[in-house]
Amino acid sequence: MAGFDENIVREYFELNGFFVKQLRKHVVQSRKKQLEVSSDLVVFNPAVAEGATLPGFQLFSSDMSNLRAAVIGIKSWNTSTFTPAIAKSSAKVAEFLKREVIAQRELYFQSHSDRTEDEASNLYAGYLKIMVIPGFPSNDMLRAECTELLREKGIDGVINFSTLLENLLRHVAVNHSYTKSETLQLLRVLKLYDMVREPQMTLFP
Repeated sequence: MAGFDENIVREYFELNGFFVKQLRKHVVQSRKKQLEVSSDLVVFNPAVAEGATLPGFQLFSSDMSNLRAAVIGIKSWNTSTFTPAIAKSSAKVAEFLKREVIAQRELYFQSHSDRTEDEASNLYAGYLKIMVIPGFPSNDMLRAECTELLREKGIDGVINFSTLLENLLRHVAVNHSYTKSETLQLLRVLKLYDMVREPQMTLFP
């Protein structure tokens, strides 16, 4: 199912103005000895000025106008041990990140097998390392702890899958046919039959 997650990530970045290229696919072995096929994507948006900086570590769709180039590591949510119970607990999300992402960071940003480490580093110099993850702690203290640990591992930012899905739902129009994208076509049909609704904007006084 890694291709499903990859399609969501690819559609998200393309809809936000990025050129997207698949860097590689590789096998990640979890602590329970299960094998997961994961992939890295390279994204580039020429419309973003060089030297643009991200406003924070956890990224949202509004931050994409400040992201010029990145290597995207994808931690699949549907093939991992990430469960609804974990999603509802900041402590469990933090533990999941430490066990499934931070401890295995190098598996999501491997160099090309046919290039030396220096060659791979020079090829993507200036590209940020961004992880797409199932969830991030909502608790301030745990979020700060995970941010520090991820930064120590060389990761420059994270994006929740929920952020991607909310943005895709906003983009999809029920009166438009997305024949070249099964992902967008599925979201369109679900919206057409009121199976899902576009995320509501929060209104402040």
